Amino acid sequence: MKRIIALLIVVALCGCGRQQSAGGAAPTITIGVSLLNVSNEFIVMLNQAMQAKADELGVKLLVNDAQGSAERQVQQVESFIAQHVDAIILNPCEVAASSPAVDKAVAAGIPIVNMNSETHSAPTAFVGSRDEESGRLAMECIAKHLNGKGNVLMIEGVMGQAAQIKRAEGARAILAEHPGLKMLAAQTAEWDRAKAMSLMENWIQAHGQDIQAVFAQNDEMAMGALLALERAKLKDKVVLVGVDAIADALLAVKDGRLDATVFQDARQQGASAVDSAVKLARHQPCDKQSFIPYRLVTNANISQF
Repeated sequence: MKRIIALLIVVALCGCGRQQSAGGAAPTITIGVSLLNVSNEFIVMLNQAMQAKADELGVKLLVNDAQGSAERQVQQVESFIAQHVDAIILNPCEVAASSPAVDKAVAAGIPIVNMNSETHSAPTAFVGSRDEESGRLAMECIAKHLNGKGNVLMIEGVMGQAAQIKRAEGARAILAEHPGLKMLAAQTAEWDRAKAMSLMENWIQAHGQDIQAVFAQNDEMAMGALLALERAKLKDKVVLVGVDAIADALLAVKDGRLDATVFQDARQQGASAVDSAVKLARHQPCDKQSFIPYRLVTNANISQF
């Protein structure tokens, strides 16, 4: 009897060595995730979408916050490799500086999915949107409001990130089509609401009534610029457009305070990234690139969002 009990204990302990899926048929897939910065509302939305999809598929996420540091992001990916995760999802901090994280994962034979932003190094798969498209949509909206004539300011994200580079490219391409529009100034506020408010206050001091429009490369910065313009009692004279369609921005569009935002589908991006990572971990067919369209949000169509 003692030998039977001992044998049962050994079997039980062996069964605890690997996590089982709900059906007990295969080990649970573990995906390492390195996010740009969870203090950003859009990144929080991505994280929530990923977790919902992971719960649906019965996979485990190990989520790390890179806090905007590409160096920390590389270290996090090195840790995931050491833990022998089945796949990695990278929300890159920078195009160049985050590339070693991709290189290390590929060299280790672990599939890596870049989500929402790009790197110079090619990942196993990419899920996101074409950032130049958002820049074009925002600047087209501004051009329409101004009838193709006026001075524009551009608040940029962290310099060197794919979104900053491509949104600027898209915006400048539209400016080139409208000789009457002039870029008065462009400067980074690093995706940050408080920094954008401070920058906008400085611009109001420098340019005052010469400002006709502002393109903020994300909604956090758009909301900061909005507060500065409202305090200076200039908002009624300035067109303001952001990107991401975060909750604050949607409410501001609905209330007529923000002229427009460009919807970026965090839910679909996050879910698709997890879906791609799981397929790659299981050696199943997976699209090399998945691009999710942007959509302009104005007071006219706000009810759809």
